[in-house]
Amino acid sequence: MHLAYPAVLAALLFSVGLYGVLARRNVVLVLISVELMLNAVNLNLVAFDVWLRDELHAGQSLTLFTIAVAAAEIGIGLAIVLLVYRNRGSSNLDELRDLVERDPGDDNSDGDAGDNTSRPTASAAAAPKGEVTA
Repeated sequence: MHLAYPAVLAALLFSVGLYGVLARRNVVLVLISVELMLNAVNLNLVAFDVWLRDELHAGQSLTLFTIAVAAAEIGIGLAIVLLVYRNRGSSNLDELRDLVERDPGDDNSDGDAGDNTSRPTASAAAAPKGEVTA
C-alpha cells in the first residue's frame, strides 16, 4: 500500500472539516466538522503505523485514545448544545454571543442598567412591617 493514498484522503477530510468549522454557523455542524478533522488525524496515525511497521503499534494505540477523547467531547458538546437550544430556541453560533458576561456599569440593550427599582434591597426585605427604611 502506498502512503500517498491515505495521506491525501486524510488531507481532504481535514480540509472539509476545517471549512466546516470556519464557515458554518450551526453548532451541531461545527461539532461534526471537528469529528471529521479528528478522523483525518486517526487515518494518518493508522496509515503511518502500518507504513513504519511499528511492533508496538503506537499509532493504533493513540488512535484508540483519540476515539475515546472524541466520544467524550461529542457527548459533552451535544449536552451543552441541547441545553443552549432549550434555553435560547436556536443553535446558531451568531446568537450565542449574548452569553458573554458584561460589566455591571456597561449599558445594556434593554435600558435598565443600574435600575434596581424592581428588586427590593436587603434592608427593605429585612425591615418589619410598618417600618419604613431610608
